[in-house]
Amino acid sequence: MTGILTLNAGSSSIKFGLYNDAPEPEQLVDGQVDGIGGSARLELHAKAAKTSIDVDAPTQAAALEVAMRALSPHMSGLEISGIGHRIVHGGMEFVEPVVLTQDILDGLAELEPLAPLHQPHNLAGVAAARAAFPNAVQIGCFDTAFHRGHPWVNDTFALPRSYYEQGIRRYGFHGLSYNYITGVIAERFPDLHKGRIIVAHLGNGASMCAIRQGKSVGSTMGFSALDGLPMGTRCGQIDPGVVLHLITQKGMAPQDLMHMLYHESGLLGLSGFTGDMRELLASDRKEARQAIDYYVFRARREIGALSAVLCGVDALVFCGGVGENAGPIRERIVEGLDYLGIGIDPERNSENALDIGNGRTRVMVIPTDEERVIARAVHRKKHHGTEDNTTRRLFA
Repeated sequence: MTGILTLNAGSSSIKFGLYNDAPEPEQLVDGQVDGIGGSARLELHAKAAKTSIDVDAPTQAAALEVAMRALSPHMSGLEISGIGHRIVHGGMEFVEPVVLTQDILDGLAELEPLAPLHQPHNLAGVAAARAAFPNAVQIGCFDTAFHRGHPWVNDTFALPRSYYEQGIRRYGFHGLSYNYITGVIAERFPDLHKGRIIVAHLGNGASMCAIRQGKSVGSTMGFSALDGLPMGTRCGQIDPGVVLHLITQKGMAPQDLMHMLYHESGLLGLSGFTGDMRELLASDRKEARQAIDYYVFRARREIGALSAVLCGVDALVFCGGVGENAGPIRERIVEGLDYLGIGIDPERNSENALDIGNGRTRVMVIPTDEERVIARAVHRKKHHGTEDNTTRRLFA
């Protein structure tokens, strides 16, 4: 019997899932190794059993070894024939999952400056998986792919046109999550799928997407994963003049500025002590309250902007760790959005129910499942050929 492994490798964690190889893969086990390079910890969920232990994982390769040892008892009789990887940036070319040949991996490495928090670690996870499973096909699934059909006006910046041709454009991210959410809506709510939906993926990384008839037409994230909403440690939208000022007037080196914008900003920078929304909600510090105030203000502002992109909105969908679990944040975000027909039922909101709205516009909470999107893609690529007619080589 063959199985599928999914890997989502980040800077300090690896999320993994084990599935059977079927058109609709069944998840057998899932888990993650957090704190790679420091105080690492393994969490494993198999059926009703949960395991959480401290582990030694100084590198991505070591973390994968930890994950494989944990999965080993559950892999009896399973041959891992396909491994799917979340890869954040696919650049201009990748609109479909693709078999990760060395040529393609070399090209994806060129995109590392566009997603420094993610891309190097995504590719390190691929290298570790290739070493551990040399006979398994490695499939890359791209967060940018969902947005590649953007209208031109939502894809470009008002820079000299030659830069657009060189790839300086709005890519959008969290596409695997949006792919899953639109799939759920298409299957369960086909009439709604035909309409105008804003999906809010709120987690340590956060973005929103305007979706019409299942297609992305606008996103809060742009050229990089820094844009749009404030995040756990990332700044979100910022006046480019601030960046120029910090370099030319404050003397900040580009690498130091990059580190600040990616690692020291967002909720962490505003609060001064944490980027974790749970800790902020539990705190009585003024700085925590102000960080939350800014977060919900920017989220509300982006909903208004995306409703203009869509010329209205039929549903607002929350997903991601914060979006799925933080009822107080959802409630505060929709305050004052009654002009869009958006309101929240407090009781259903506190239960994280599917439908939490009490206005004419539907408000929903749909847990996302990026790993399942990856597992489905691996199955399709394995059983329906490895060539992508829609994928072009444009790195030259």
